Amino acid sequence: MNFLEIEDKTFLITGVNNKKSVATFSAKLLISHGATLIFSVQNDNQVEFCKKHFPDSKVIKTDLSNIDSINSLAKSLSDESLDGILHSVAFARFESPNFHETSFNEFSEALRISAYSLVELSNALKSLLNPSASIVTVSISNLRATNYGYMGPIKALLSSSIDYLAKSFSEFSKIRFNSVAAGPLKTSAAAGIPTYVENYLYCEQLTLRNKNLDTSEVANTIAFLLSPKSSGINASEIVVDAGMNVNYFEQTIVKSFSKNI
Repeated sequence: MNFLEIEDKTFLITGVNNKKSVATFSAKLLISHGATLIFSVQNDNQVEFCKKHFPDSKVIKTDLSNIDSINSLAKSLSDESLDGILHSVAFARFESPNFHETSFNEFSEALRISAYSLVELSNALKSLLNPSASIVTVSISNLRATNYGYMGPIKALLSSSIDYLAKSFSEFSKIRFNSVAAGPLKTSAAAGIPTYVENYLYCEQLTLRNKNLDTSEVANTIAFLLSPKSSGINASEIVVDAGMNVNYFEQTIVKSFSKNI
């Protein structure tokens, strides 16, 4: 028996970019459990990637910074019945070296794509969602990790949005909204964050198991939240960070630092 009970269910997947992306790992897992997937991607390269790696799935190019494009996506899916959506999108240019120098245009572009697109996408597709559908977004495990740049405040807005969306949608459905707050991952998108590699290596020492996350571990949580097996979870954020958040005073690191004082 398929524990997740997602065989023959249909999910919209956003954010597939390359082999390392969270969305790609999640998509492969969902397909392995018998799900049918539809992909919404940002550009032609991502369209070709999806067609190559997910040849049996429908792929639609959608500009998540443009409401007309999102509405066009909804129109093209008008004959579909969706059991869930994975919102795994993050975009930032990081043109400004310091947070206080971030331009409004730079910030608002990242905000629109990385966070507000969840609101617009959910609203545009609400009539296509089954009454008990599940919507999952991907955030970060520590919203106050300032080295994440201005994406920290943007992810904070994304994380809080699930509460408001869950409440708003409860007026007419049982549709659930949840977030997976992932610790540092070895993805191409993360590699674009300034000083990320050094931070990634440091965080590995903070995990309780002394090993950073595999992207598949985040995908496992996403698949569970998209499935009916998580029916009791709504307006919640699940932290997946291998215990890093409780281990900032790891004595091995403290002693190593102390030797240099």
